Amino acid sequence: MPAHRHAVRVYFEDTDAGGVAYHANYLKWAERARTESLRAMHLPHALMMERYNAMLVVRRIEVAYVRPARLDEPLIVETRIVALGAATLDLDQRVVREEEGGAELARLSVGLVCVRGSLDGAAGGADGLRPARIPEPWRQALGALLARPGT
Repeated sequence: MPAHRHAVRVYFEDTDAGGVAYHANYLKWAERARTESLRAMHLPHALMMERYNAMLVVRRIEVAYVRPARLDEPLIVETRIVALGAATLDLDQRVVREEEGGAELARLSVGLVCVRGSLDGAAGGADGLRPARIPEPWRQALGALLARPGT
């Protein structure tokens, strides 16, 4: 399956004094791309929270910075599903320059886990969150997009 593609632009606020994107902004861009990929499936994260009291949270992330992104550059964040477990989801995300065949700027390996529970004090704060099976509508849609070799 092709990757979900989400466009971003490097704004002044994203850069250091030299006009180079600050490393933490790649994490923000990747998070937005993951959110938009769920929205593109017509299964937004807010719906999972509302209907199932569940959410996908990052359990691990690795970032390899390849080339710098610079002020005002248009970029694309590509998101591919590489593994789907009962409660887990592994993604490959790439930040590339927007032009056709654009240079790769960063690679992210992201591990998500579905959790249920509450963040409020009544449920013990974040300790009230427990791993849970990914709700069926998302599981089916994500499974259909699972990356195959060569995609």
